[in-house]
Amino acid sequence: MIRSFYGITQDPFHPRELELLPHQREIHDTLKVHCQQGGLCLVLGVPGTGKTVIKQSLQGLPEKQYLVAAVARTLHTYTNTVKILCDAFRIPFESSAFQCERRLIEHAFSLSHAGKCVTTILDDAHLMDLANLRKLRLLFEDFPKSHNLILIGQPSLLANLDLSVNQDIKSRVTYSVITKRLNPDDLREFILRELDRVGLAHNIFTQPAIDLIVRSAEGVLRRAKNLCVGCLIEAVRGANKTVDIDNVNRVLVQPHWQKECDLVDF
Repeated sequence: MIRSFYGITQDPFHPRELELLPHQREIHDTLKVHCQQGGLCLVLGVPGTGKTVIKQSLQGLPEKQYLVAAVARTLHTYTNTVKILCDAFRIPFESSAFQCERRLIEHAFSLSHAGKCVTTILDDAHLMDLANLRKLRLLFEDFPKSHNLILIGQPSLLANLDLSVNQDIKSRVTYSVITKRLNPDDLREFILRELDRVGLAHNIFTQPAIDLIVRSAEGVLRRAKNLCVGCLIEAVRGANKTVDIDNVNRVLVQPHWQKECDLVDF
């Protein structure tokens, strides 16, 4: 709908098409080095601060040099998680966790001997049972030393790793970073850069509209993206080529954009 109305060929603010911002590029480049050298990395942050974009950028590394296996379903049992790992490593899984572990270790060494950098990403790692994470840590101990494990999650994961029972995991961390909220200037730059990417003029959004979007996003990249898309839909519905402050307000009155105290019916 947006593409046909504005006469463009790409969806603006599409999550798969987002480019890394400078601070995300720095995190990506550091993680890439650890993918080559091995280690245990933590990428933590509140929802919507760009962790998924960084994960997708790592998954886009050249397949001739890297195998990046990502696991997002972290609420499974250990056995099912190992089976999901087999799928991520593109090998058939066996009937038991032990046989799956053996296949994974053999395949990891085979990839390493072939000159590939092997990396495993556990997304939403803060949701994983820490007992399962400890078992996975023991599994990865038998992987090649160049294997890199990346845990992506919310900051609560760090508090869990501080527990004495989990010190065997925390003591192996080689790199950790918090994806922070963006300042207003960086959010404005993000919006304008996305407009450039799809071939839309900057004046598609009026200045008051951009200012309100930036204030309402509160530094969260995902909120800014979703708010911009919602505003574009409102503009299309009204057959307006320009997104103005009225379009933004029509989006912001939707319940999920309001705080709980604003929804109380007095």
